[in-house]
Parts: sequence; C-alpha cells; structure tokens
Amino acid sequence: MEYRQLGRTGLDVSEIGYGAWGIGGAGWVGAEEDESVRALHRAIERGVTFIDTARGYGESERIVGQVVRQHPGADLHVATKVPPANDVFPAEPGADPMDVFPGRHIRSSVEQSLRATGLDAFDVLQLHVWNDDWIGRGDWLETVDELRRSGLIRFFGVSINDLQPENALALVRSGLVDTVQVIYNVFHQQPEEQLLPVCAEHGVGVIVRVALDEGGLTGRITADTTFPADDWRNEYFAGDRRRQVEEHVTALADDLGARAADVPEFALRYVLSAPEVSTVVVGMRTTTNVERNTAVSDGRPLPADRRAVLARHRWERNFYLPA
Repeated sequence: MEYRQLGRTGLDVSEIGYGAWGIGGAGWVGAEEDESVRALHRAIERGVTFIDTARGYGESERIVGQVVRQHPGADLHVATKVPPANDVFPAEPGADPMDVFPGRHIRSSVEQSLRATGLDAFDVLQLHVWNDDWIGRGDWLETVDELRRSGLIRFFGVSINDLQPENALALVRSGLVDTVQVIYNVFHQQPEEQLLPVCAEHGVGVIVRVALDEGGLTGRITADTTFPADDWRNEYFAGDRRRQVEEHVTALADDLGARAADVPEFALRYVLSAPEVSTVVVGMRTTTNVERNTAVSDGRPLPADRRAVLARHRWERNFYLPA
C-alpha cells in the first residue's frame, strides 16, 4: 500500500481508502455483516488506513467503530459525515444554512456518531452536502470550531454535491476547509478542470468517491443486469442507462486492448494518477473486493499513453436521467 498526505492536515493516508456506505444496509442491498466485518479487517491488514462513513449509512458507523477498536496499534483515520437536517440530497440552491446545518444539529449528529462508533474523536468531520453561498452565514462554522477545540474532531471537510465540483471552489479558497470529498472517475473528469488545481494551491486534501461509477466501471453492469427491489442502483442505472454503460465500458476496454474485467484496475489507476488526490474511498463489501482493489496501490504509475486513452472516454451525464 502506498500513502499520501491528506492536504495540509499532516495525516498520511492510504491511497485506497475504505468506503463504508455499502456495509451499513442503507441503500445497498445484499451486504452481510459478518462478511463486511471480515472485509474491513482484511482491508486494514492490507494497509488501508482511511475509512469513510456517515451518520446516514445505516449500521455503518457501528460496524466501523467495532472493527477499528480491534486494531489499537494501527494508525487508522476515520471520517464521518453530518446529514442535512432537512434531509435534502443534494443541497438545493438558495437553501438557508440554518435549515440545513444549524449548529445544534451538527453537534447532536457528532455526539450520536461517537456513541455509535465508540470512538473518542473523528479525524475528519464532513458536512454531507454543500453550497458555497453558506460561507459567512449560519452558525455551522462556529460549531465546527467548538468541536475542534473540544477534541471531538481533528479536521473539517465537506462532501461536495454530486457532479457539482465547482460548488466548493469558494470554500476551498476561503481556507476554512481541510478536505473535500468529490465524485471523480473516468466518466466524470470535470474535477480536473478547476477543483483539483485549486485544492492543490490551497493545500486541501481531496477524497475521491465513486471512482468506479457505483459499479458502472467494474465491467459487470450489462443491459440485462438487475438489482434487488429496494436497491438504490435501480435509480442510478434507470431507464436505458445499463445498456449505455455496457457499451461505454466495452468501447473503453477495446480501446485499451483489455478485457472488461480489467477496466476497474485502469479506472482506479486513472484517478490515482492525479497528484492532487489524497485517497480514493472504494466500497468493498467482500474480502475479494478488498484484495482486488488494494492491489492497485503498488507504486506503479499509470503510463501517460494509457491515461490518454482513458481520458478520451469522458462521459458527463446526469445521475438519474439517461443521456
């Protein structure tokens, strides 16, 4: 496992982080807790030191805390998120920060998360949605500062709204934030245009999510793929999206001279080839997923010609509206 600095925090984190949404039983159907626990233990054994969870991820915080407490000698870093008080994802333009993240809600959420995990503090606290026009409004910042002074959190970040990387540029430039979490992958390359350079300029750590397009870049989504009735991927891959994904991945694999099964490795290496990226949090609900994904962090850079091939397959689109 290779390690990178998390912006100006001084923390060294594993290039491959553990995305803990899928193990909590909220949105993703099919996770078995025993297997999830084994997967997280194995990830830590493989050198993963950064774990990303959230108050809204069902049982995820409890599971994460249970496992982390069993590795007292490991230098593990846990990040969690405060859900919006109005339960609106993503944040709506013009929303009042006092309706979304009033200070009392942030503190209550952190206290609940600490109880759920059994941890004394979080390395990174993130707001789960964000609008740049909240800077200088509401009492969220005062509350974050109080939590930091009291030792309940070490650093502060935001999870940028889906496919809106420019929505946090002002926050990054303000110096108020230590990290940002953003969707970035072969299909969605927009963060490269402005967000990544600004984060590098201001020493802000970049946590990448959805590097495999919620499974779209695994090579396992086809026109005939089905998901359990309550699984949120029925929305993400709605309409004709599954067929479109299959066609795009097939074209990508052909362009690389590779198999569709090799695309996940190339997709992860593509994101890691951006020097501004600190860590890539990947959902790994099984030990098989852990072995495959952590193996990508081997110190071998993605060759420039391969990165150029991947860059040609940019496919910007809305999440829930087939394009």
